[in-house]
Amino acid sequence: MTRATARHRRTASALMALALAGGMSAAALTSAAPAHADSWRDKEYWLAESGITKAWEVSKGAGVKVAVIDSGVDGKHPDLAGVLAGGADISGAGGANGQESIGAKPEHGTLVATMLAGRGHQPASATAKPSAGASSGPAGGPDAGPDGVVGVAPEAQLLSVSTWLGSANPGGKSDQDQIPEAVRWAVDNGARVINISLGSTSPEWPQSWDAAFLYAEQKDVVIVAAAGNRVGGNVQVGAPATIPGVLTVAGLDRNGAASIDASSQGISIGVAAPAEDLVGGMPGGGYAEWAGTSGATPIVAGVAALIRSKWPEMSASQVINRIVSTAKDAGAPGKDPLYGFGVLNAEAALKADVPETKVNPLGSISDWIRVQRRGNLATTAPAATPPPSSAAPTLPEATVPVAEKPSQLDSAVPAAVVLGFGFLFVGIIAAAAFQLRAAMRSSPKEGADRPERPDRPGPGAADSVDSSHPS
Repeated sequence: MTRATARHRRTASALMALALAGGMSAAALTSAAPAHADSWRDKEYWLAESGITKAWEVSKGAGVKVAVIDSGVDGKHPDLAGVLAGGADISGAGGANGQESIGAKPEHGTLVATMLAGRGHQPASATAKPSAGASSGPAGGPDAGPDGVVGVAPEAQLLSVSTWLGSANPGGKSDQDQIPEAVRWAVDNGARVINISLGSTSPEWPQSWDAAFLYAEQKDVVIVAAAGNRVGGNVQVGAPATIPGVLTVAGLDRNGAASIDASSQGISIGVAAPAEDLVGGMPGGGYAEWAGTSGATPIVAGVAALIRSKWPEMSASQVINRIVSTAKDAGAPGKDPLYGFGVLNAEAALKADVPETKVNPLGSISDWIRVQRRGNLATTAPAATPPPSSAAPTLPEATVPVAEKPSQLDSAVPAAVVLGFGFLFVGIIAAAAFQLRAAMRSSPKEGADRPERPDRPGPGAADSVDSSHPS
């Protein structure tokens, strides 16, 4: 590997890691100690505006496991009591159960988890009077405590899969190794939905990721990923949100328009959800206001959990189709690179009549591998390599085949062949005409060698001889 290539790989991997930090706006992140529901629950405007409280009339997410591939989830947060159903550390540097907050942004995973499946909590005082938004009212969510943050799928269970991203990993695994391993672990441990609130500035991904995402597709798992944020350097959607079949989430501002800072754009976007003025839980029991598609992603992943709870036999393709086909069209008519199919409408996703489909509207990694990699699906797993003793974040340079322009020769050869035959034909005709003319000129005219009467040459007999003939 040349030094230039090595520098390119280090730069690309750093951008990949920064996407986790870019999952929230650093300027918007403010934390506080545990507070009453009036301080935090009432700030969850998306529960009503995105149709989630109405969707709770149909499903609460019970019986569905959602894997959160992130920086670790603090299972001791009061809003996550009883929510964690297992976990693992993929980085080699965190807690074995995935509940230790690690990496450059250790709070990130807990923020995501509380927005996805938080259950709130009861007031510290047993005699405290429940406030508006308690479990008896839709604003507090079903069976949720009146205080703290309630998630979109408050009866779902979470699997915390911790990864170390954003800085050198003391556990020795690079991010390119952690992501596919995390996806496989989540699938093998019963996740029906996987939330990935991270990304990169590059739309391309390592070929070593193909097998893991193909595995998830074959096991019928819904993967929801963040589109990234312009404020974090993600001008366009980056991997893994560009992988075919993944439900990519763009961000909206408080007015429901595409967020300038807390979103990006790209043809792989499937749906848009709130990404500004968000609130979530922090490790240690606190809370924070934050922004970014990292927060929009668990909103959509939560809706996917609601659907899978209502219709356990529904395929991943149908779940994704139900979400995008019921979205409210926004921006340019039809699917566009800012909103995808439109703005999330959780109530319609749970209540509308949606025709069944066997095709994922966002594509298939299986089909993509067959066309782009031109490899046998059975041999897409990366070769095993010994882990390094320490590793900085690494995202290899692009391996996605790039379409080549048609060769000039491809179009020139047929034309040259036609012209060549044309010239040859004309040459043959010309040569034949020349030979014929020569033959005619070399032959005497009729009667030139036979005077009519040799003893009486008539006048003008000499003029009957071809002038080209020698005398």
